[in-house]
Order: sequence, then structure tokens, then C-alpha cells
Amino acid sequence: MHTEAIEVEEADAGALLVRVAGLGVTRLGRRTVNADAFATFTDTRSGRSAFVVADGVGDHLAAARAARLAASIAAKVAVTEGAQAAILAAQKGLVDELPESAADCVLVVAVLPNRGQPDGPCDVAWVGDCRAYRWNGRVLHRMTTDHTVAEYFRARGHDPLPGMRHLVTTSVRTVRPGDIGRASTGSSAGRLLLCSDGVGKQLGMPLIKSILAQGSSVGQVAEGLVGTALARGGTDNTTALVVDAIR
Repeated sequence: MHTEAIEVEEADAGALLVRVAGLGVTRLGRRTVNADAFATFTDTRSGRSAFVVADGVGDHLAAARAARLAASIAAKVAVTEGAQAAILAAQKGLVDELPESAADCVLVVAVLPNRGQPDGPCDVAWVGDCRAYRWNGRVLHRMTTDHTVAEYFRARGHDPLPGMRHLVTTSVRTVRPGDIGRASTGSSAGRLLLCSDGVGKQLGMPLIKSILAQGSSVGQVAEGLVGTALARGGTDNTTALVVDAIR
């Protein structure tokens, strides 16, 4: 198991006091290696923060290296250039530094606004089936749609076969700019969850909402999501990165 606390940041923007705190948890499922990874980065000048969860494609070390590299690059680029540009930068990093085709991953990126817009929109981009959710205290909203064969057929009115939900149609290495998923929120305030499919596909919306709605710390919530996914029979690697933006 790997956990990591995100720096707590407080920014006084006029009459608004914004507090950002988060923690990520990742655990090995019934796999040879944990090919999940997460990364965070905050620009101390602007106060803009980025959060990334990546899931390597395959159960091997090349997939794990790809996830770690892509997450690290994406988090650092996202705070200055945005979530979509972060994915393209991660793609270039994989091609340049890990040329073997097996080194690939999927990921989701979320960027919180700078100090000048403390309650501005949260910028989200993704490829593959890592997910982003936002809990505003009343409603749980899933911001991402899986890039999978199952979703491809479902969008065209067909019932997919069960195995299709795990076949991704985009990845960091192969995605074209126009195929990157994009979303944003009207406000960044609330509780944000980024997760790998080991959490998102194992836990339904009602259960995710129940765990996110707890008054617990972000660390307890992240542990609860990962632990519950494994306890309910999850075999995949499980990663949850939970962030609170409070004003």
C-alpha cells in the first residue's frame, strides 16, 4: 500500500479563504505489480493545483513505469497549461522516454483554479477508464465517461458484452488530441475523487456517494474507498485520490 498526503494550502483571495487538502491511497490487487499511480503538484506562485490518477495498461513493470511517468509529467504541466495539454505532454514523455509500445497507461487529470479565481471551475481531462467524481454536499456527479468498447456500443443503442467494459479505446500513448475527454465544473468547491477502474467499476454510485459524504478526513475517505473495493471482491489494483476544496 502507498499513501501520500497533499500539501494543505490556504489562499486569502479578498474575503474568501480557500483550503485545499487531499490524500491518495493505492493498493495492489490480485496482480503481479501495482501499475496504478497518482501524482499532485501545486504552483506556489499562482496557487493552482493539479491531481492525476493513472492506470498502466497490463500487468507488468512497463505498465507501472508508464503510469508513474505519465502521472508525474501531467501533474506538473497541468498547473500552467491545463488538463488537456497535460495529457499531450504525458504522451510525449512516454514516447521519448519509454519507447516500448507495452509502456502505456490511461489517466485522469483535474486542475483546481488559481488564487485569483478561488471558486472558479475545475478543469478535467481524461483518456481511458480512470474516473473523476465531484460531491458538492448534496449531489454526486460523475464528470467522466469511460473510453471503452462497452461505452462505444452503449452510446449507439447496443448492449455490450461484460468483458467490453475493460477494453479501453484510448490511452496516453495512442490518443489523438480530439479524442481526449474534457469536462469542467461550475464551482471547484466540494469534494473531488479521482480513481482507477479498480475503485470506480467495483463500487456503484450510491456506495461512492455514501463514502464521500462522510464527514471524515480525506485520508479516511480514500482508505474507505480502496478498502471497500477490495473487500467487495475487487481483484484489480485500486487507487483513490480524494481532494477537499473548502471556502
